[in-house]
Amino acid sequence: MRLTALLIAFFLLIPGVVALDTSPVAAQTATLVADRVTVSREAELTASGNVEVLYGTTRLKATSVTYSKAGARLKIEGPITVTEDDGAIIVLADQADLDRDLANGILTSAQLVLDQQLQLAANEIARVNGRYTQLSRAVASSCEVCLGNPTPTWEIRARRIVHDSQTRQLYFDHAQFRLLGVPIFYAPRLRLPDPTLTRASGFMLPEVRSTSQLATGLKLPYFLRLGDHSDLTLTPYLSSRTRTLEARYRQAFTNGAISFNGALSDDDLGVEPQRYYIFGEGSFDLPNDFRLDFQLQSVSDTAYLLDYGFSDRDRLESRLRLSRARRDEMIATEITGFRTLREAEIPIREQLPNAYGTLRYERRLQLGGGELRLDLDAASLTRESSVDGAGRDTSRAGLSADYRRTLQFANGMVATGELGLAAFSYDTRQDTAFDTTTAQFTKRASVELAWPFQRTEAGGAYQVLEPVVQFAWADTNGSTVPNEDSVLVTFDEGNLFSISRYPGLDAREQGARANVGLRWTRYDPAGWSIGTTVGRVLRSEDTGQFLASTGLNGKRSDWLAAVQLRIGNSLALTQRSLFDNDFDFSRTEARLAWQNERSAIGASYLWLEAEAGENRPVDTHEVALDARHRLSRHWTGKFDTRFDVVNERAARAGIGLEYRSECLVVDLSLSRRFTSSTSVEPSTDFGLSLSLAGFGSGRNDDSYRRRCAQ
Repeated sequence: MRLTALLIAFFLLIPGVVALDTSPVAAQTATLVADRVTVSREAELTASGNVEVLYGTTRLKATSVTYSKAGARLKIEGPITVTEDDGAIIVLADQADLDRDLANGILTSAQLVLDQQLQLAANEIARVNGRYTQLSRAVASSCEVCLGNPTPTWEIRARRIVHDSQTRQLYFDHAQFRLLGVPIFYAPRLRLPDPTLTRASGFMLPEVRSTSQLATGLKLPYFLRLGDHSDLTLTPYLSSRTRTLEARYRQAFTNGAISFNGALSDDDLGVEPQRYYIFGEGSFDLPNDFRLDFQLQSVSDTAYLLDYGFSDRDRLESRLRLSRARRDEMIATEITGFRTLREAEIPIREQLPNAYGTLRYERRLQLGGGELRLDLDAASLTRESSVDGAGRDTSRAGLSADYRRTLQFANGMVATGELGLAAFSYDTRQDTAFDTTTAQFTKRASVELAWPFQRTEAGGAYQVLEPVVQFAWADTNGSTVPNEDSVLVTFDEGNLFSISRYPGLDAREQGARANVGLRWTRYDPAGWSIGTTVGRVLRSEDTGQFLASTGLNGKRSDWLAAVQLRIGNSLALTQRSLFDNDFDFSRTEARLAWQNERSAIGASYLWLEAEAGENRPVDTHEVALDARHRLSRHWTGKFDTRFDVVNERAARAGIGLEYRSECLVVDLSLSRRFTSSTSVEPSTDFGLSLSLAGFGSGRNDDSYRRRCAQ
């Protein structure tokens, strides 16, 4: 900490206000404000009564300040308050005897407050060379202390504490950590970052983790600052059943950033002698507006991520992508590697896609009042298996062109027309069900008519009602080709008025059809809105393209009904269902999120009809709930669960209790995973974590601050 230099070599006496030259060589000027200023014959200046000195970003307040030119010393009577860097550093004291630069001296009955969080108190504080602040027999804490309860929640007592303002570090000699006044541990030497330093090498607070599989263990993270733009966190995790080292590496570059997380374990679960995982991601901005992104996901065995609670992913994807997006042009090429961790897919993993590469170029041109879109697309997919059919490898290349134009009529009706052509060639290997070289040519057209109506109510609310009908037609000629990218089809309000509901290019919706629907939305000035979409697809004939569970099969599709309700930032409800004329549902999903100042609840519901064609042999019927409630000023309870209605059992359940004050966070959690397989066992986890505010960890919300009784 560098306090302002108050060298008063020459001064001008003005009633109530004095300008002080701070240096013998034309430097800066400090301003002294006081009720009274006197100068003795011995050239001793005394300012008294509400004294305030301002210099740069430093402000000093005191009862009186006396400067002796002969000794070049400042004697300051308190209460004394020195504020620097807009409150980042505050010194409070009763008395001070300092040199003219305030770089060396003694402050008695003093406190040092860093970033308005961490308080360090001592009978005496010594300033050394303007850089070090030394506190003898001191105590440090960021907790509120009240007269009726003078014991802070936590504190560190030490024979000596030294604050280095240049490195922003705190050094403790013979440090004793106390919790609620009870000594917990002792360290002869301890170094911690001050609150203004967010990245500093050193040990972080430990975490206790206990699971039914790995027993009770301790995690002790060590953060290593490798430079201004990179760091490494190493976390040993030790228990009677495992020896694990977790690691996280991060680095920022001028044009991007990378991050890697991983772990290496030696345990007695009998899966693999050495178990590991590594997840990484990064992105870079390249010349000419190009962007490079990558993702890496690898694991030693199917159960490792769940056994250690690292992730609940059941399929891994590693990819490399190069792209550029401009107003009228898009270029993207990507290669992705897949690995399944699902129990049911392990026996057939060699038959599943192993690598998938794509190349796409899209160009938009304004033409004749409309837009012409040109697409060049290429893709290649491989499998490890060489068995006929099961090991099929496919490559595709093609070109498509679409012209789209929108007209708006005087009565408010909006008409949009679209014409398109697509030609693709396929090369198929290791599947005799298809010719090696095949090709398809698709023609498509659509006309969409939308007629929005708006009604404004007396109270200021308004409603928008929009009936929409779209006539679409498509016809594909050529050979039968393999479908690799359009196996899973979803029917929702996002593609109700699409010319094709297939997500990829290997399959395209055929025939003539009418997509009809009605959208209605009401906006209220009170801050809430509700909207709904209802629609279905009517076909000239059943093309037999879609499975029954999609809701798109037959000449008439299922009804699609979707509702969205939002009330400010308090309530959000989204619901979507597919049902036939007899109200037999094939799909229903809903999500409810509600919160206020004390509570938050999120609930999800999912019903999916069984469909063997989508590898879903039984119905999926699940309910998920997550909730938290602030029980008091400092205590918050948490709960989450996922319940399988079909099997009448919970898949997962967890409870938690969190204590949070202005200086401390304690998190207790208990969870149970009920799912099991040949490689994954049910597991119960218990977690305990502790974090202290005031050492580069940020501050807690002021609503958690303890209040002293009046």
